[in-house]
Amino acid sequence: MSYIAERRQEERDRRRSEIVAAAEAIYAAIGWDAVTMDQVARRARLSRALLYVYFRDKSDLHFALVERALEELWRRFVAAREGHASGLDEIEAIGHAYLAFSRELPHYFDACARFEAHQFENGERPANERACLATGHRVHELIVESLNGGMADGSIRSDLGNPYVTALALWAFTHGLIQIAATKGAQIEREGVSLQSLIEHSVELALRSLRP
Repeated sequence: MSYIAERRQEERDRRRSEIVAAAEAIYAAIGWDAVTMDQVARRARLSRALLYVYFRDKSDLHFALVERALEELWRRFVAAREGHASGLDEIEAIGHAYLAFSRELPHYFDACARFEAHQFENGERPANERACLATGHRVHELIVESLNGGMADGSIRSDLGNPYVTALALWAFTHGLIQIAATKGAQIEREGVSLQSLIEHSVELALRSLRP
């Protein structure tokens, strides 16, 4: 790549990042449903026409936000795994990191939840959608690595079956727990169960299923 072409690509990448940052700021403030492309263009100080050069529509922009959210989740999972003596301890730390992610960055969790509810169309997927899937795969691979490590060190039962399927099941369990806590938390507490006790019991239930 020539120097001029490299500089142009750097400028394009910088502008794209600024657009995504602008969209994220609005998303965090008012929620995704209320975000408009006009608002994003104004926040990023771009013309609406130029915004559409980078993202074909609001859904395409959402994919870029999901990729950013998943990259942050991947970094948090990597950090959570460090310094633990066993694979099971790593899995527990990853679970708590996911719970913290949903509390501290609710717009990121919402972005990921919307992506999971997204109906995938047949045919060639847009580049930003493919990037989301690839980053999500990297996140799941971290869980698979910890599961494999736990089975090797004896902290996790060896008869779990396919570790990737197990990682998906753990993700589905934790993701559902977070959503139930967010949408039904008030009702659950009215029934005399604190959300904290529900979360602690649920985490222990999941860990118990993994222990030898």
